[in-house]
Amino acid sequence: MNTRLTSFGNDGLSFDVIDAGPLDGVPVVLLHGWPQTATQWSRLVPYLHEKGYRTIAPTQRGYAPGARPHGRYAYRMSVLVGDIVALIEALGGSPVHLVGHDWGSAVAWSTAAAHPELVRTLTSVSVPHPMAFMRAMLTSSQFLRTFYMVLFQVPWLPELVISNAFRAVGTDPARRRRALAMSGMDGEQFDRIRRDIIDGGALKYSINWYRAMVITTPRQAFRKVTVPTTHVSSSRDPFMVAKNATLAARYVEGPFTHEVLDATHWVPEERPAELAALITSRISAATR
Repeated sequence: MNTRLTSFGNDGLSFDVIDAGPLDGVPVVLLHGWPQTATQWSRLVPYLHEKGYRTIAPTQRGYAPGARPHGRYAYRMSVLVGDIVALIEALGGSPVHLVGHDWGSAVAWSTAAAHPELVRTLTSVSVPHPMAFMRAMLTSSQFLRTFYMVLFQVPWLPELVISNAFRAVGTDPARRRRALAMSGMDGEQFDRIRRDIIDGGALKYSINWYRAMVITTPRQAFRKVTVPTTHVSSSRDPFMVAKNATLAARYVEGPFTHEVLDATHWVPEERPAELAALITSRISAATR
């Protein structure tokens, strides 16, 4: 495809895309997590462009203004995967190198498992294979670290609490300092979330990703990945236990590598150069 992709459609919805780098470069699709948009990758993509790669970062369902259906049923994992399949088809249908962080990682794992013909390599960041995550929830402190997922099942209240908290922090310098220290984010990240997610109206839709977790079928969750895969975890992630990475290897039947970076949960912003190097290393190894 020799033209820029600024948007694509699926299920009658319209998704925004940030398409950058050499047009003739090998495509790398980047899937953001919660509570972020495609701009999450802004610090990382220059390193991939330097290596000649073209980056395609969609703003996903619930986040893109033109793709905000109501109700949790519209955010099932099979539907989220369908959006990425539609994106790859809009790019011409050839297999891509797929990268995901946080919830974007969960979608990337599921896409690679369900459609290996569309994925050349997988690089997952922070969040492991869905079944590895479920097993860690039952056998480690992972459940306690992500207990907020249970709270997010409550209607409308999480949206209200989070919105009010972000807006209160914005007017109180002391609260802002505490919020940044607790979250591990810097000021730019925090302000971008407040602008794109809170003020942009995406919060109440994006939380449906969590509410749809309970209607994911076991058949979808158990699928293994056969494409070459690298899982990247971080040493100071407050949300993910180290056991996730060990368990992730059990759900990859192709080449698998686990890498650890010194970072909190927000790896693409904190360690963009190092993460880009791991992505290109996975691509190069698969090419060889």
